[in-house]
Amino acid sequence: MASSFFIIGMIILTQTMIGILGNFSLLCSYIVLHIMGYRLRSTDLILKHLIVANSLVLVCKGVPQIMSIFGWKHIRSDFGCKLLFFLHRVGRGVSIGSICLLSVFQVITISPWNSRWATLKVTAPKYVVLSLFLCWILQMLVNVIFPIYITGKWSDRNITKERDFGYCSSILTDKAKDASYAALLSFPDVLCLGLTLWAGGSMVLILYRHKQQVQHIRRTDASSRSSPESRATKTIVLLGSTFVYFYIVSFIFQVLLALFDQPSRFLVDISVIIAACFPTVSPFLLMSHNSSVQRLYFAWIRNAKSLLL
Repeated sequence: MASSFFIIGMIILTQTMIGILGNFSLLCSYIVLHIMGYRLRSTDLILKHLIVANSLVLVCKGVPQIMSIFGWKHIRSDFGCKLLFFLHRVGRGVSIGSICLLSVFQVITISPWNSRWATLKVTAPKYVVLSLFLCWILQMLVNVIFPIYITGKWSDRNITKERDFGYCSSILTDKAKDASYAALLSFPDVLCLGLTLWAGGSMVLILYRHKQQVQHIRRTDASSRSSPESRATKTIVLLGSTFVYFYIVSFIFQVLLALFDQPSRFLVDISVIIAACFPTVSPFLLMSHNSSVQRLYFAWIRNAKSLLL
């Protein structure tokens, strides 16, 4: 049993370190691009917020879980437990909202000028900053109730029923109240998930129609190459599909945790691993498909060659 917990701890440790390194590297790439004077798109601004949100998820969930598995069982501060859970929930919510906003914005961007989205193609970029700001505020307001039911193991509160998360605990209430809170907390996520699925399907349909039109046009090789908008759309579809898959798997494990008043430590640890999969994988998907990051790479290559010459 101890060896299995050690293996799980090593998996979470490796996953958290890789995820934090990947998100930090991608964020530094965008900062360097900005310093070098490259003009970033509106989608790049959304991606930067996604990176920050993913980093919050990894730091506030993965790091405490690693500390718990490898010996530091408790976070001594009751406020520390509440703050970690709150930041994790906000980061998770902003990550979901950023994927939704990214998908919807890209649908508007690549939609034909004769579509019903034509009027939004010009005005949508102006509301990206406001939308991101509202996303953060909404998640803070929705999840402000969450820390009320989180307590530290060293808290002096006399609690008879609690659910153990390893380093912190949550106070158990009646099932009806739990269901109402779960519905309140899940509504923004379900709404964003639905919009992401709709936007992903719309982008695939638009790309398919565009491909059918291009097949009827015989021109030079330059016209047959994939446009930057098409490459960006494929990247966002891939990112959204990965998010939807891991979100559904994570949701299943969250339901399993909610069914037990005292879930097993193994189930808690596995749910942490699943929840951290998307924040860990997403920066590497973006680095391998994002044209902005690729521009930075080629800029470094050019600078290295000029120094050698």
